[in-house]
Amino acid sequence: MRNWGSEGVIPVSDPPHGSGRSGPLVDESRLEQLIAEAQTALPVELPALADQCAMAVGLDTAQIYLADLQQRLLIPLDETSEPLLVDHSSAGWAYRTLSLRVAESDASLTVWIPLVDGAERLGVLGVGTVSLDSVLMRRSRMLAHLFAMLITSKRAYSDWLAARIRTAPMQLPAEMVRAFMPPRTIGSSRCVSTAVLEPAYEIAGDAFDHSVIKNELHTAILDAMGHDLTAGLTASVAMAAARNARRAGAALVDVVSSVDQALAQWLPDHFCTGVLSRFDAETGLLRWVNCGHPPPLLIRKGRVLPGALDSPPQPPLGLAGPLAPAARQVQETELEPDDCVLLYSDGVVEARDASGGEFGLDRFTDFIIRSNAAGERPAEVLRLLIHAILDYQGNQLRDDATILLFEWRSQSH
Repeated sequence: MRNWGSEGVIPVSDPPHGSGRSGPLVDESRLEQLIAEAQTALPVELPALADQCAMAVGLDTAQIYLADLQQRLLIPLDETSEPLLVDHSSAGWAYRTLSLRVAESDASLTVWIPLVDGAERLGVLGVGTVSLDSVLMRRSRMLAHLFAMLITSKRAYSDWLAARIRTAPMQLPAEMVRAFMPPRTIGSSRCVSTAVLEPAYEIAGDAFDHSVIKNELHTAILDAMGHDLTAGLTASVAMAAARNARRAGAALVDVVSSVDQALAQWLPDHFCTGVLSRFDAETGLLRWVNCGHPPPLLIRKGRVLPGALDSPPQPPLGLAGPLAPAARQVQETELEPDDCVLLYSDGVVEARDASGGEFGLDRFTDFIIRSNAAGERPAEVLRLLIHAILDYQGNQLRDDATILLFEWRSQSH
């Protein structure tokens, strides 16, 4: 590995506008043709398309790798290539840190560039070149932006892309719930929300949701009764009901009421716990409703504020008849810039090791705080945390474990 600066980040800046350094000629007509072809290209054709686009801008090769469902491997779209480890490779370093990395082998260089859609890490693009300067690096980044958009647009309808990032058979309840799942990470420069869920291929009752409407972040975490197909159906109906009301412009209390009514009507005798919230990224106002779920946690300036987001107990979602709540109570508080809010299911803290010891709330929050202090991004914090929970329990979770974290960023980020 050549020393390209601290942690492999390339110390090359873009040339100023008007610089005489133009780099290898760009075949603009060929590039235009390839971009037009990309609109209708099949996902399985993307590896060849990436190579052709690379050559059109003066580079040699380009390889697309996507993170697997558990974010342990980077899976190549080229089916003849081998996966790379997220934790022990140059490509993985680029994915984990969202930074460029250069690796040298024989007489060529590989530039690893994160593939990012908005706030979501998709994978990496590996660009091969004999030499590297700021012009070629800028073109490499351009290709990464292009293929991140292509992958995002095509994965919505491609079973091949969905299957490519799986490393184990998907159980039916998990397939159903994941059909409703949003991207792992969403957000903007002011607010980012990210989530993880395990066991990745066998989930049933847990689910998360997050969405942005103008300046508001909407989040939800759900834990349905049971661990079978009906539990997955309960979580799916709850998510659909919440989205239906939210997209119609309903207030938070009415969104929760819609979930109650939908479950009572379509799945009587089945319920789920959950926390639904709305956060205004302009004012810092957080509103939430806790329906029989572990209370959210507020982390401020490197410590958990005990009881900051506790609220009087309310029944689970979906109770009907005499058990139905008279009215849901909405709680509210004002956050400060750089605050983090954690939503989690009880499977997170109740994970047990071989001797029966619980992972516990203190270990859970301490991991978050230490990772934040180390400068890890929210999505990487949760990736590391869910792997720590799996390792603690010998990779055999007794219950679904779901974590959603959102952070209100100060203007200085």
